[in-house]
Amino acid sequence: MNALMYIGFGLIGLSLSIALIWRLASRRYSLPCPTWLRWLVELDNPFTDSNRAGAIIQQLDLQLDMKVLDLGCGPGRLTIPIARLLKHGEVVAVDIQPGMLQRAQQKAQAAGLNNIRFLQTGAGEGKLGRNEYDRALLVTVLGEIPDRAAALKEIFEALKPGGILSVTEIIFDPHFQRRNTILRLAGAVGFQEHKFVGNRLAFTLSLEKPRGA
Repeated sequence: MNALMYIGFGLIGLSLSIALIWRLASRRYSLPCPTWLRWLVELDNPFTDSNRAGAIIQQLDLQLDMKVLDLGCGPGRLTIPIARLLKHGEVVAVDIQPGMLQRAQQKAQAAGLNNIRFLQTGAGEGKLGRNEYDRALLVTVLGEIPDRAAALKEIFEALKPGGILSVTEIIFDPHFQRRNTILRLAGAVGFQEHKFVGNRLAFTLSLEKPRGA
């Protein structure tokens, strides 16, 4: 029993060390979830409602003709159900990894969806346009971006006045961002807090681009 306990504590310690190193390295390099782990990204977290696709989408208050930006879309966990809801709208699914986009494309084809546009780029690279989107999502993605300020500035410019950026974070993610950190970074580029759902360990924070911006 003692040996098993030592092994268990060792594995926990190793996991925490890897998560910490990954988190610190993400401040200088882009280190998204590897493509070979895309099956894990496709799952709703069983420990919190805040990261469930349905709960995140519900907070978006979507209308049928909206244009939505899914940044760091991964294998399309949010992209596909949002596209199903936007009968007269469009989803632009963005990821830096071709393998993730390929998986999302396969799912879109299988679902018969033709209102999704796929774009391989990173947030902050100047390829998102201006005043185009009604909604934008960053679901456990913000901490993976080395220059978060540049990314948020580009998202702010890409949203229409009155548009909403939805940021979801959970403590289990090695790139977890605290609410106050997000508000500080987002406020610096012009965002205003719109709504907060959850708690300090698992939440969705909605940020609005002011209508007069």
